[in-house]
Amino acid sequence: MAIHLPERTQTSTESLTPRQIVIELDRHVVGQHKAKRAVAIALRNRLRRQKLPKELAEDVAPKNILMIGPTGVGKTEIARRLAKLAQSPFLKVEASKFTEVGYVGRDVESMVRDLVELAITMVRDERYDELRPMATQAAEDRLLDLLLPPTPRPDVDPAAAGLADPAQATRERLRAQLREGRLDQRTIEIDARDSSMPAFEIVTGSNVEEVGINLKDMMPGFFQGRTRKRKVNVPDALEYLTNEELQKLADMESISRTAVERVEQAGIIFLDEIDKIAGREGSQGPDVSREGVQRDLLPIIEGTTVNTKYGLVKTDHILFIAAGAFHVSKPSDLIPELQGRFPIRVELEPLTRDDFARILTEPRSALVKQYVALLATEGVTITFTPDAVDEIATVAAEVNEKAENIGARRLHTVMERLLDEISFDAPDLAGESVTIDQAYVRRMLADIVRDDDLSRYIL
Repeated sequence: MAIHLPERTQTSTESLTPRQIVIELDRHVVGQHKAKRAVAIALRNRLRRQKLPKELAEDVAPKNILMIGPTGVGKTEIARRLAKLAQSPFLKVEASKFTEVGYVGRDVESMVRDLVELAITMVRDERYDELRPMATQAAEDRLLDLLLPPTPRPDVDPAAAGLADPAQATRERLRAQLREGRLDQRTIEIDARDSSMPAFEIVTGSNVEEVGINLKDMMPGFFQGRTRKRKVNVPDALEYLTNEELQKLADMESISRTAVERVEQAGIIFLDEIDKIAGREGSQGPDVSREGVQRDLLPIIEGTTVNTKYGLVKTDHILFIAAGAFHVSKPSDLIPELQGRFPIRVELEPLTRDDFARILTEPRSALVKQYVALLATEGVTITFTPDAVDEIATVAAEVNEKAENIGARRLHTVMERLLDEISFDAPDLAGESVTIDQAYVRRMLADIVRDDDLSRYIL
C-alpha cells in the first residue's frame, strides 16, 4: 500500500524531474548549480518515497541538507523557491532565536506549530477557492433579500397557474444589476460580527502556544463576538457575506487534518544561521546555551511528535534545510548527532562580477526589471544599456571586496544610490524617457568607489 500526499501537492511535483526542477530554480536564482541539484534530488526522493509500500516508506528518512556559504548568495531563495514549486508548507526560522529549555525565549517546538499554522492558511485558501462560486451565489441571495425583502406569498402560486412570478423577475433583474456593478453606490445595513477579542490576560508557566488551545471550545459564546448593525456599500457587503458563507461551507476539521498531513509529508523548514549555535573551541562569552539548543533541535530533526492545537504532528518526514556562513565556526563544531542528521553538504560559491550582471537582468523578477516597472508607474520610461549593467556589476563587486561582502544584497544598495535622483524627481518627469548608460553610472557612483570610508557607511 503506497502512501499519498494531499492531491494538490502530489500532482504539482509528480511530473518534475530533478533536471526540470533545476531549470525552474534557474528562472529565479543565478548560479549555485550544486545547491540546486541537491534540493532537486531531495524533492524527487520525497516523491519516490510516496510510491513505496507504507511499511518501507515509514523507514525512509528525508535527506536533510546543510548549505554552507556567505550571506547573499542565494541559500534562502533556493529553499523558498523550491517550496513554492512543490506547493509545500515552508517556514524560514533563525536558529539563533531559540534558547535551551530552562532559558527565557522560544522553544524549538514552536517552529513546528508555526509551520502547521502556515499549512492551515494554505489549505483553507485552497478550499475557499473551490467553494467561492457556491459561497458567492449564497451571498448574492442574502444581499438580494436585504435589497428586496421577500413579499408575502399570494394565495395562488403563479407558477402553478402558468403565470410569470413578477417578484422573481424583479429579483433576477436586480441580480443582473448587482453583477454589472450598477448597485455599487448603494448603501445597505447588515448584521456584522464584532471581531475584536475579549480583553483579558492569562499568566502561566506553560508555553504561550499551549495556553488557550481549548478556550474557544470551553466558552464558544464568549469568543464569537457580538453582532451589530453596520452601514456599508454593496460591494463591501457582498464581500463580507461571501466570507461568512465560506466559513459556513468550509469544514475546518477536514482542513486541519489535511494541513497536518501536508506538514508531516511535505513540510520544509529552513534553519538559517545554524552556524551561530555551533560551539567554538576555546570561545569566550555567553555560549552556555548553544549546545543545549542543538540538543533540543536534535529530536525535532530526528523525528518526534509535537503537540499543536490541531493535534499531534510527527516530524519524521519534514525536510530540514540548514544554512550558515560558517565564517568563525565550522560544520564540525556542531554536535556529532546533529551533523549526522544533515547527510548532504553543499558549498555555495561567492558571487562574481559576471554573476552580478546576470542577477541584474536574467531572473524573472530581476532588479533592473523591478526598477523599470516601478518608475513606469510614474510615467517615466527607464532604459538600461548593456554597458550600464556591466558597470553596476563591477561597482558592486568592488565595494564587496573593499567593505563587507554581502553578496547580491549589495546590488540593492548600489541600485538605490544610482537611481536616487530619478526616483526623487519621478513625479515631475512624467512622460519622459531616461537612458542609463555607463557614463551615468560612473557619474552617480564615482564617490562611492573612490572613498572607502564613504562606501563603508553608505553601502
